[in-house]
Amino acid sequence: MLVLAVVSLGVPLALSLRDRVNAEVHSQALSQADVVAATAADLLSPPNTKGLEALVRSAGATVRGRVLIVNALGKVLADSTSTSTIGSSYSSPSRPEIVRALRGSAVQTQRNSHTLGEDILATAVPIVHQTRTIGAVRVTQSVAAVKKAVSSTVTKLVLVAATVLLLGLLAGGLIARQVALPLRRLEGAARRIAGGDLSARAIVEGSSEQRSLSASFNEMADRNQRLIAAQREFVADASHQLRTPLTALRLRLEEAEASGADEAVAGELRAGTLEVDRLAAIVDELLVLSRAEDRELEGEQIDLGEAVERAAGRWRMAADARQMPLRTLVEGAGSAWCAPADLDRALDVLIENALHYSPGGTEVTLASSGGRIEVRDRGAGLAHGEEDLVFERFHRGSAGLHGPPGSGLGLAIARTLLRAWNGEARLSNRPGGGAIATLEFPGAEP
Repeated sequence: MLVLAVVSLGVPLALSLRDRVNAEVHSQALSQADVVAATAADLLSPPNTKGLEALVRSAGATVRGRVLIVNALGKVLADSTSTSTIGSSYSSPSRPEIVRALRGSAVQTQRNSHTLGEDILATAVPIVHQTRTIGAVRVTQSVAAVKKAVSSTVTKLVLVAATVLLLGLLAGGLIARQVALPLRRLEGAARRIAGGDLSARAIVEGSSEQRSLSASFNEMADRNQRLIAAQREFVADASHQLRTPLTALRLRLEEAEASGADEAVAGELRAGTLEVDRLAAIVDELLVLSRAEDRELEGEQIDLGEAVERAAGRWRMAADARQMPLRTLVEGAGSAWCAPADLDRALDVLIENALHYSPGGTEVTLASSGGRIEVRDRGAGLAHGEEDLVFERFHRGSAGLHGPPGSGLGLAIARTLLRAWNGEARLSNRPGGGAIATLEFPGAEP
């Protein structure tokens, strides 16, 4: 809008100034020629050479051009630029303005000068004494010089417009910054909350509308923080409270099985005990999941290759029991900032899934390079579109329908733990069959 305003005002003003400068140059030349003619009328009868020379020099300096005076026959009596032309005849057709002035007419024209080889503005007026034309005054100016004067004026106007535009843009930028700064800070607070920092709040500042928006945002953030905290506390409390009755129920089932019930009843009691164990595992995982985003543990720089070797040591016995070779492949492993317990728990989830869902005798590979760890198996893999669904709570995927029992919380726990440290957990199909579970730290150092 500022550019449009400057252009819409500046262009007409520049054109107006150009026309005005041109008009002033023409008017000044004509008025100066009239002044010289009026003064020279008293210096021609008889001719006062010194007076005429002083007159043309003064007039030439005023109009920044050439001024000469001729007598009634067209012979030069005084020239502001040279004395060599005195006595020369200037009444030839090549100088039509002088011819017309000697006939009694004031003339102002623009023509090409063969002598100078450029365009000139020629102004000529007659010198009249007692109603009789006794000579003429001619003022010549370079058209290039006139155009230069016009260009100089327009250039100054452009500079003024550019200065105004620059100052306006600077002022507009400062005002826009002051207006946008509260919104940017509010956006930053929203991003921090989206990243998991529920304690982030916006600064109440700016205009009344911006202050109202910030206050409303803070109220929403407070409410969300209370709701999420209450939800976590509920899950944690419920998990703690369920442990005792589940333990008591398991003991009762074991006691009933040991009391000598018949085989059918004993089978049902064993099945009930397994379900109680499964429910207890779900309760434990819910408790872990409710605390996963609290970051109660201290982080440290962990060598991912060493983490892979430790995990392989923990699970090698279980893999050997299923006759599944557990191989490690560490190539240029990096280091990442994370709590060792969180990384070990997430890695255990992936290895346990790989061992459970892969057929006996197949190989499971733990690979680490750069800022990532991969667990590769030869299990059933993923159905189309399940890459993200399996990370949702209690969603076990198509492989889980025919595989070993589980809670459907393991992958959700792994992803939540990794995201708490700016990492990510992914699952994809492996070429040739099976799946690749990946733990990735984008900011890992090589």
